[in-house]
This record gives sequence, C-alpha cells and structure tokens, in this order.
Amino acid sequence: MGAALALGERGRGRTAPNPNVGCVVVRDGLVVGRGWTQPGGRPHAEAMALAQAGEKSRGATVYVTLEPCAHESPRGPACSTLLVEAGVARVVIALGDPDPRTNGAGAARLRDAGIAVNEGVRTAEARRSMAGFLARLEKGRPLVTLKLATSLDGQIALASGESQWITGAPARAHTHLERSRHEAILVGRRTMETDKPGLDVRLPGLEERSPKRLFLTRHPRESGDPASSSSLPQEQPAPRFRGGDGWGVLGSPEDIVTLEGVNHLFVEGGAETAAAFLRADLVDRLLLYRAPILIGAGRAALGDIGLARLGDAHDRWRLVESRMLGKDHMEAYERA
Repeated sequence: MGAALALGERGRGRTAPNPNVGCVVVRDGLVVGRGWTQPGGRPHAEAMALAQAGEKSRGATVYVTLEPCAHESPRGPACSTLLVEAGVARVVIALGDPDPRTNGAGAARLRDAGIAVNEGVRTAEARRSMAGFLARLEKGRPLVTLKLATSLDGQIALASGESQWITGAPARAHTHLERSRHEAILVGRRTMETDKPGLDVRLPGLEERSPKRLFLTRHPRESGDPASSSSLPQEQPAPRFRGGDGWGVLGSPEDIVTLEGVNHLFVEGGAETAAAFLRADLVDRLLLYRAPILIGAGRAALGDIGLARLGDAHDRWRLVESRMLGKDHMEAYERA
C-alpha cells in the first residue's frame, strides 16, 4: 500500500476533478503492474496497472488507495468491473470512495464476484494524499494551502518592500515542487502588480506542471485589472479563468467554490491576501518557511485575521512535517 500511495502522489495537481489514486498489482510476491491516475483524470490507476499486468492479473492481489469506482463513464469502464473481468483474487483498499456514485458499491461489486476485499489499510495516509478530492466532495471547494516565507521575527520584507530573497535556494526549490502539486496558484492584486511574479514551476522536468494563475482583488471589474472585460455583463460573477497563460480573478476568498478543475489551491501572498483566507476560515494547510535572519521593522507576514481572543488561536493547527532545507526551516501544519 505504501508503494500505491507513492504512485498516487505522482498525479497530485493534475487529475482534477478526479482523485489522484495509486494502484499496485502483485502476483506470487512480485509487482506485475503499477498505475496512477493520469492527467485529466483518465485512465484511472487501476486501468493503468491492470493493462501493464495483462494476464498476470488473474489470481493477483491489487492494492489501491481508493475504492474502485462503480459507475460507468463515457471516458471509460468502471474500475470495479475491470477488476472482476481481470480475475483478480483479492483487492486491498485504503479508503472508501465518498462519491455517491460509488460509496461502497465498488467494494460490493468485487465481493459479489467472489473477490476477497480488505478495507481500511493506511487510511489516514490515503486521506492526506487525496485531500483535495475529498475537500471538493465534503466542502464544495478546493483544498487550500497557504504558503508563508518569513524571517525569524515574522517579516516577509523590509519596510521598503524588498523581499528577494528571504529564504535560500533549497527552500525556493521546495516551493516550486509544491506549486507543481496544485492545479491553481493565487496571489493578491498588489503582489501581482508590484512583483509581477511568474508563479510557474522552474524545476527541470516539471516545467509543464505550472499551475493556473489567479489573483484576488476587491474590485474585479476595474479597468486596471488584466482579467477585467467590458464585454462581461456586470451582474455576472468574476470569471473563473481567462484561459491560456493569462490570469484568473477572484473577488473574495469565498469565490474559490466557483473554480472548476481545481482540487488544490496554493495561496502564495501577500500579507492581506493570506489574512483574508485565514479570516474566512478557508485555509486547510499551512506551509511555513523560516529563514535564520532578523529584519525588525519590516512588513509582517499577516494582516488582521479577525482574532478577538488569544485563547481562540490555540489548538487550531497540527504539525505534520518538519525539515531543514539548507539553512531554512520548513514546517507544514494541517487544521486540527
């Protein structure tokens, strides 16, 4: 199952609206097929693994991170049907599929065909791996990661606005890796206009995984915004994406519910945008990079997040990862 989970991570940020599933087919103690959900959501992990295994699938054990789907689609057959037709002997599932089109029906179809089914293996890891897909089903919005790169005293820039670079090259490379695992990336309008960030992925071999770019503004219809258009009816909401390499625009953090084809959203600045997402209680994951420097009177990482009492700040975040990246310290937190 660990191998299947690792394979599923290969698809993260590219499979929306489908989940990023991993699958391993084992026969006689040997891996005979591997698969992960492909870009755009098809083929599914099971279909890819079974195709690789071929006739060796018969009598094999299949490890899959999400319950095989039970619904037919114009884009391909149900994975539970494929597993039955392949004649596998056993299927080990990490996480049940909450999609109402499957939700237990996939496992039931396997059992009805005489296939042994084991569920609940490394479920917590599977939930973390497919958290974007699950957020879509359970919350109706993408999973939101907020990234902050600060000095030890919580500053993101000098008072003059100079911010390149707070962190070193290894931490910045890690940020690019994180970008590659998200379908969309968002900054505030001031950051977009002042810094003119590329927000792309500049790691060798991963350049094609640059996320769609968005910016947040209170005035999405102002002529100065690159995503505004006088041809759009004024009563309509801000456009989701402008297409191509252009920018999409959101009028508020709550507008993320309108984003299509986005399971994971990476919020990368600035201070007011970060605060706005925290104030709206829309941050699921914090990614903090801290450089071993002191700035003093600079620009703080966050604006007002709406905290009325200090006691309300406690027990909201759980540390899930910590590592050194060169001289910088990275910490990842999830909602408690």
